[in-house]
Amino acid sequence: MRAKPTVVIGLGNPLMGDDGVGLELLGYLREHWSFSTDVVFVDGGTWGMNLLPTIEDAGRVLFLDAVNAGQPAGTPVRLERNRIPRWLGLKLSPHQIDLKEVLALAELRGTLPRQVVVVGIQPERVEMQVGLTPAVESGLDRAAELALATLERWGHRAVRENGVAIYA
Repeated sequence: MRAKPTVVIGLGNPLMGDDGVGLELLGYLREHWSFSTDVVFVDGGTWGMNLLPTIEDAGRVLFLDAVNAGQPAGTPVRLERNRIPRWLGLKLSPHQIDLKEVLALAELRGTLPRQVVVVGIQPERVEMQVGLTPAVESGLDRAAELALATLERWGHRAVRENGVAIYA
């Protein structure tokens, strides 16, 4: 039996301003680093319940998203599994209810991976507009570092686009 992959899921709606930061962060990681084949990147957008099979088939899940944690705009946020439903419940985005329900359903079915983390950025504006605010865009590097550190703790190797190993 093969090991289940680590799945990195970018969430959000790029038409709702800072809500699109999860997808932006997903693209940022893909563009600047290479990972072993046991790390799978998924553009989860606003898929909602359609993410259930992806989550259930994962060994670990790292969500990338806008997270309203009551911090200054652009602040990176990292949440462990036991804090995710409460925090995601505070968000204002088209996928908040669906994601909360997906996580609850996977947990009820006993298929939610033990290791689930959300890395995100405190949004400034979640409203109809394309693109991130400057404050949120300025948090991309620090949020990427949190995501990379999480993947490192899980035993994955990231190699920067210039060939330098960041984590081994």
